[in-house]
Amino acid sequence: MRWDLFFRPLPLAFVSAVVLVTLAAGLLWRRRGRGFVPGPEAFGAGEGGRSTLYGLLPAILGVHVAVPLLFNGVQGNLFSPDNVMPSPWSNFLGLFETGVALSLFYGGFARIAAGGLAALWLAGVPLLGLQPMLDNALFLGFAAFFFLAGRGPVSVDRLLFPRLEPPERFARYAVPALRVGLGLSFVFVAFTEKFANLPLAQTFLDRYPLNFTGALGLPLPDEVFILCAGSVELMVGLFLTLGIFPRETVIFALVPVNLTLTVFNYTELLGHLPIYGVLALLLIWEPGRKNLALWLRGLREGPRTSLSTDDAKT
Repeated sequence: MRWDLFFRPLPLAFVSAVVLVTLAAGLLWRRRGRGFVPGPEAFGAGEGGRSTLYGLLPAILGVHVAVPLLFNGVQGNLFSPDNVMPSPWSNFLGLFETGVALSLFYGGFARIAAGGLAALWLAGVPLLGLQPMLDNALFLGFAAFFFLAGRGPVSVDRLLFPRLEPPERFARYAVPALRVGLGLSFVFVAFTEKFANLPLAQTFLDRYPLNFTGALGLPLPDEVFILCAGSVELMVGLFLTLGIFPRETVIFALVPVNLTLTVFNYTELLGHLPIYGVLALLLIWEPGRKNLALWLRGLREGPRTSLSTDDAKT
């Protein structure tokens, strides 16, 4: 970390601009109360269909987070390939990570696995340092989500261990916790990989020339390009954390999330699966009490009951 390079006029100006934009957007969001991008309801989605999809979301998210956990766990990495655990912790914690992954994948003892996921994050602080764990705050969001909502109706828990599922009153906080976890990850990465770590970002550009501004006819110096990229990540993170225009933010977030996908190929794709899952959820999510009722109904009744409700209305 090079905070001495951050406390200069240019980086501070970029961060200040992001904060001002966030404040202005927050005021507009509070006054408007809704976004500009239409949701599923505008395309004809009924309450039964939306409730059915909400009931499936924990299973979908469980797969999205389980695959990278399993992939990294068997290699002795904690959450991502850049967090290589030292021996013998790589053996014990790697095995524990794979167990958490399988539990979330199948939906068995999911709330216990959620606690294990949070414990892994906490264990990573003394083992690897606070900075890499802050970069992976997303996994704390997933831990909170599955602890609060469980693994949903399509799970081993619902079939065999229903008493292990959380009370319904907890589920209303699951999606906000997941959204905040992803937002904080974007905020921290904006600083640890760009604003407060310009040499790291410059080394990356030297090896992978992704400064595409020259092709657009508006060539920017590498430092300005890095600060622009960091500003995008910071703004996305703040918007998600504060819940400002979530659907528009998701569409905007696809730029930084996919920018290096072709550089790191399948490794990047696997690492971004949890992010894609959360972004997809927020893209279809509708704020408000009515939507919350559909979310709770989907978790409680499951796909078959929700769909039959729409069929009965038809």
